[in-house]
Amino acid sequence: MRLPRRLGHGDEVSLSDHLGELRQRIIISVAAVAVAFGVAYGFRKDLIGFLMEPLPDCRVRDEGGECLEALTGLTLSPAEPFLTSLTVALWAAMAVALPILLWQIWNFVAPAFERPDQRMIGRLLMMSTGLFAAGIAFAYFVVLPAAIPFLLGYDSDIYDIQLRARDYLGFVWITLIAVGLVFQMPMVLLGLVRLRILTADKLRRNRRIGIAVSVAVAVLLPGVDPMTTIIEAVPLLLLFELSIWMAVFFEKRWIQQAAEAAAAEADDAASQGLAGTSEP
Repeated sequence: MRLPRRLGHGDEVSLSDHLGELRQRIIISVAAVAVAFGVAYGFRKDLIGFLMEPLPDCRVRDEGGECLEALTGLTLSPAEPFLTSLTVALWAAMAVALPILLWQIWNFVAPAFERPDQRMIGRLLMMSTGLFAAGIAFAYFVVLPAAIPFLLGYDSDIYDIQLRARDYLGFVWITLIAVGLVFQMPMVLLGLVRLRILTADKLRRNRRIGIAVSVAVAVLLPGVDPMTTIIEAVPLLLLFELSIWMAVFFEKRWIQQAAEAAAAEADDAASQGLAGTSEP
C-alpha cells in the first residue's frame, strides 16, 4: 500500500479523496498498534516484571527480618492470567505506537492550518510527546516507588496483605498515564495563549489560582497518601511556572509575527490599489 500523500494548505480534493486518505491513515495506525502488540506480547513476562518492580520484595518476615513469603500478584479466575497479560501488552503497544498515531492524526488535519501554524503545531506536538514520556518516567521512577510501599504498609499489622495482579497493574497503568497527561500542562496553556483565550500577563496575575489548581490536581491523581501527593505536586508547580515563562516568550513572537503579517497584507493591498489606479 502506498503511503498517503500529505495535502498542502489550500489543496482542493474531493470528499472521496479525503475519505480514502482517512482510511489509509487508519490502516497505518492499526498496523502500527498490531506490530507493537505482537512485540509487547512476546516480551509480556519481562514487561510485567518491570511493572512489578515498585512492589516490596517480601510480604511476610520473621522476627529476624528474614522473608517468609514473597509478595506476588494473585489471579482469581481461570481466564484472568491470560486477560491480564493481554491487557498489559495492549497498553504497552498503544504507548509504543503513540508517536505514529499522533503523526498520522497530525498529517490528516495539518492541511487545515497555514504553513507557519503547521510548523508551530508540529513543534508543540514533539514537545508534547516528550513531556508525556517524561511524565511516565517520573511516575515510574519517583511516584510509584514512594506510593506503593506506603499504601501496602499502611496498618499492615491488622491486614493480611495480598495483591491481585489485575488491580495492581491497572493501578500502575492509570498512574503512569495520568501523570503523563498532567505533564501536558505547558502545552495546554500555550495552546490557550495561542488562541488568545489566555495571556501571559493573565497567567502571571493569577499565579496563586494556578498554584491552587496544581495542588488540587495532585490530590486527584492516583495515590492518596500525603507523601505521594507532595511528590506529584512539586513537578506540577514547576511545570506551571515553566508554562508562564514559555507563554511570555512565545506570546511576544506570535504578536510580532501577526504584526509582520498584517504589515505585509497592507503593503500588498496598497500595491494592488496603485496598480489599479495606474490602468487607463
